[in-house]
Amino acid sequence: MLPQRPQRLRGLGAVAALIGAGAATAGAITLMHEGPPSRAGTSLPRPADPAFLVGHPAKLADRPHTSWWAPVRHGAIARRAPTPSAEPVALVRRRTPEGTRNVIQVLGRARGRSGALWVQVRLPSGTREVTGWLDRGALSGYDFVNTRLIVDRRRLRATLLRGGRPVFSTVVGVGQPSSPTPAGEFYVRNRLTRYRSPAYGPIAFGTSAQSTAVTDWPGGGFVGIHGTDRPELLPGRVSHGCIRMPNRAIRRLGELMPIGTPITIR
Repeated sequence: MLPQRPQRLRGLGAVAALIGAGAATAGAITLMHEGPPSRAGTSLPRPADPAFLVGHPAKLADRPHTSWWAPVRHGAIARRAPTPSAEPVALVRRRTPEGTRNVIQVLGRARGRSGALWVQVRLPSGTREVTGWLDRGALSGYDFVNTRLIVDRRRLRATLLRGGRPVFSTVVGVGQPSSPTPAGEFYVRNRLTRYRSPAYGPIAFGTSAQSTAVTDWPGGGFVGIHGTDRPELLPGRVSHGCIRMPNRAIRRLGELMPIGTPITIR
């Protein structure tokens, strides 16, 4: 065994020489001083700070001008109260009528008698506000926005607020008397850019607002916010329930208004 020891030492010396040469050549390797060892000589180096720190979870609706939403993970039945035995209110689907991932506005949370977590949500509706309770497992992670779109049917104007302050305003067209745009509290469900018809302009937003009349939204029933190929009709009561605005305005709104934004139509 003794003849082999010098070979091992020579091997270690070669490795040390290579490391020293690499450091001298590259000039990019810095040996970090770990600090003096303890007297006992058994302490470990201080662990490096983590690259990602998990903050404290935010409570729902604890910020002014903030609204919460979440994507629908799987279809589920919204119920009148936070319990599986409560009366069904509506079936919440994973996809919207436009074929996009469905999102839903979150209003609050509660635990049922069994301890399971339930989430109160705003459901698609017309002039009458409809809410329900979903099992928390039916939704993906929460997200939030600090924007709100106000549509004034009397003044024929739409205004976007951010943090409670106006950041955008434009004239609009709303529903005719025979097919009025419904008033109430709604939210933006999706953003669409590939409609073939020029009647919808370059961008369109799908909303949770429903109309009792047939709207000019594809498939009918829901109220959309979109551009137009007839800007000379604006402002006015010219649609079948949807909210129209000039194409230049809808492009700007597309830059400012995220999905999940609450909509107040009055």
